[in-house]
Amino acid sequence: MNTITLPDELNLKSSVSIIVFDYKNNTEIDKQQIQLNKNTFSFLQEGSKEVFFNNSSYAIDNTKFLLMKSGHCLMTEKLSNDSKFYRSILFFFSEEDVVKFIRKFELQSTSTEKFYSTYSFNYDVFIKRFVDSLLDISKLSKAIQAKMLHTKFEELMLYLIEQKGVDFLYSLVNNNDNQTQKFIQTIESNTLNKLTLKELSFLSNMSVSTFKREFEKQFHSSPSKWFLDKRLEHAAFLLKNKSKRPSDIFEEIGYENLSNFIQAFRTKFGVTPKQYQST
Repeated sequence: MNTITLPDELNLKSSVSIIVFDYKNNTEIDKQQIQLNKNTFSFLQEGSKEVFFNNSSYAIDNTKFLLMKSGHCLMTEKLSNDSKFYRSILFFFSEEDVVKFIRKFELQSTSTEKFYSTYSFNYDVFIKRFVDSLLDISKLSKAIQAKMLHTKFEELMLYLIEQKGVDFLYSLVNNNDNQTQKFIQTIESNTLNKLTLKELSFLSNMSVSTFKREFEKQFHSSPSKWFLDKRLEHAAFLLKNKSKRPSDIFEEIGYENLSNFIQAFRTKFGVTPKQYQST
C-alpha cells in the first residue's frame, strides 16, 4: 500500500503555514498509511473515521472531531449510511504556529501527564459555527485566507484551552527523542488493535525486518507470539471479569473461528475458556 503524504498530495500551497481543505470521498479506505507533514484538525462531517498512531487510537463518528499530531498514522474512512459519502474539513497548521501561540499567550503546561499524538473532542455549538466559518473563508482569495486563518487558529486554540486545558497543546510540540521508548509505546498502545507487522512497522517508521529485530530485542519474543499471549490474557480478563462467553469474544481477540480460539486458550492456560471461567 502506498503512503499518502498530507497536505502535500492535496495540491495545496505547501509554503502556506495554515491551510483549510474541504475533503470529500465516496470510496471507503481501510488503514491507509498516512504521513502528516503538519498537525491537523479533522472536523468530521459525514461518515466515520478510525485512526491509529504510535501511542493512541480513536474511532469517531460525526459527533466528534480529531486533533492529530504530525507523523505517521493509519487511517480508515467509512461512508455515511445515509448519504453514502465521507466528508471532513481539514485544518492544517505547523509546529511553529503552536510555538508562536504558546509564546504569545505565555502559556505554561500544568501537568506531567503523558502526551498523545491524537485527541478526540465533542462538537458543540461554538465548534459547529467555527467550522462553518472555515468553509466561508476557504472561498476567499488565497491572500486573504492566509491572513484570516492565523486569527481563526488562535480563536480555536483559545477556546479549546478554556474547555480542556493546555496539555493537548503541549503534546504537539513534545518531541520525544528516546527512540526505544517511542517504539515500546507504539507496541503497548496497539496491543489489541490487530494491526499487521507492516502496519506496526509503518507507525514505528521502520522496515519490517528492522521492526522484527527491534521487537525481539525489546520484548525477548517474536511479535506473533507476544501479541498472541497478550490477546489471550485479555480474553481471560473478559471471561473472568466481564462474564463474556467464548463465542462473544473470539473474533475480538483475532481468531477466525471458535475452535482455534479454544485450542490456543487451552495451550496457554491448560484449561478451556469455559473451565477457566468457572474456576
